[in-house]
Amino acid sequence: MEYKNSILDLIGNTPLIKLNKINKGLKPQIFAKLESANPGGSVKDRIGYSMILDAEKRGILKPNGTIIEATSGNTGIGLALTASVKGYKCIFVCTEKVSSEKINYLKALGSEVIVVPNSYEPDHPDYYVNVAKRISNETPDSFFAYQYSNPSNPETHYQTTGPEIWRQTEGKITHFVSSIGTGGTISGTGKFLKEKNPNIKIIGADPLGSIFKHYKETGEIIKGTPYLVEGIGQDCLPENVHFQYIDKIINISDKESFAAARRLTKEEGIFCGGSTGTIVHVALEISKDLSEDDVVVFIVCDTGERYLSKGHNVEWLKDNRMLDMEIKILSDISDAKKRKGKEEIVYVHDTILVRDAIKIMNEKGFSYIPVLNEFMRPVGSLRESRLITKVHGNKNLLDVFVKDVMEESFLVIDAKANLNEVRKALTDAHAILVSDFGRITDIITRYDLIDYE
Repeated sequence: MEYKNSILDLIGNTPLIKLNKINKGLKPQIFAKLESANPGGSVKDRIGYSMILDAEKRGILKPNGTIIEATSGNTGIGLALTASVKGYKCIFVCTEKVSSEKINYLKALGSEVIVVPNSYEPDHPDYYVNVAKRISNETPDSFFAYQYSNPSNPETHYQTTGPEIWRQTEGKITHFVSSIGTGGTISGTGKFLKEKNPNIKIIGADPLGSIFKHYKETGEIIKGTPYLVEGIGQDCLPENVHFQYIDKIINISDKESFAAARRLTKEEGIFCGGSTGTIVHVALEISKDLSEDDVVVFIVCDTGERYLSKGHNVEWLKDNRMLDMEIKILSDISDAKKRKGKEEIVYVHDTILVRDAIKIMNEKGFSYIPVLNEFMRPVGSLRESRLITKVHGNKNLLDVFVKDVMEESFLVIDAKANLNEVRKALTDAHAILVSDFGRITDIITRYDLIDYE
């Protein structure tokens, strides 16, 4: 008889699929590494299995124990798949951004799923990672997998994904394209391929709003802003992102990502989600400058079945202004600014001194600046000319709190608002604030609107 001992024996050894249509006119051969062929439907099956095996080996996960993780869905599914075979309980914490398909899949595997708002920042106690840590501390006999720093995450890609790609391309690969989320796939695979041939280029595909590209290029950590693509990018720096193996990071907008995912699905029959759309878009872009001798391999993160209610749902795409025929929206201006390197919103807290606020405005070169409170909510604004006039009349104001001299807050407009609404707002105001998923993500001035149009 020919059979596998369990579903876990099907993890890994995924095929390479050659692109034939959407790469028309491009010179290099481009291959999709079909991680959606894993039994749980994503690349995260590899690390779910390896993190559990490692925890068992180290004695920190014992029979009848509970596995806890903060996840955007796929790592949770990978962990739950192995847990179901081995008899462990699972508790997963995810944000409301995660698709219903992923949440229902986790529940079908017997897991408990806790959903928290997407608007919390990493230092907030209710940020999804912090909630998972708290639950782990309160749960006896639990194992917090924490894919972001667990060394078995990149190690399994070093041991499996990298060698598979090297073997499947007969060592001819010249460019490897992957997203960056926890960092495991690109770091582990990149390390292996660089050791085989240091000339191989490792390219990171990252959503606009993630902090990785800016950090790679400048060494500065900025605040991330929300985006719709799931499972990739970050607003903090995971330990498993090993930048020394990444040659370049390219930012891609939500709209470009979803469009590329739909093209890969419709033209090549490779059913994928938005994160894969981000990756394939980058693979196609870099291939424009490559030759017939180049071989590009990119990761297909998961299956499009996870996103039937979102990226493959026309109504959802329309509601989120993700279709080309839709009118331009406020977030398009923010995306254009990010492409030009203007990624971080500049603001001051209401509890800093006026002299410090003036210094920030001078250093950053802004005439208008929002004032936010400790909860990152807009409470006022400062206009340089008016503030300087006040200070000239009373030098003592330099040493009072900003909240004592600030003016009314700028108007807050949702990121999905159409540009007609934005134009109207800016006829009566010098600037407006952009709200995305409940967070203030940008300040748009009249100049920004003119520059965009």
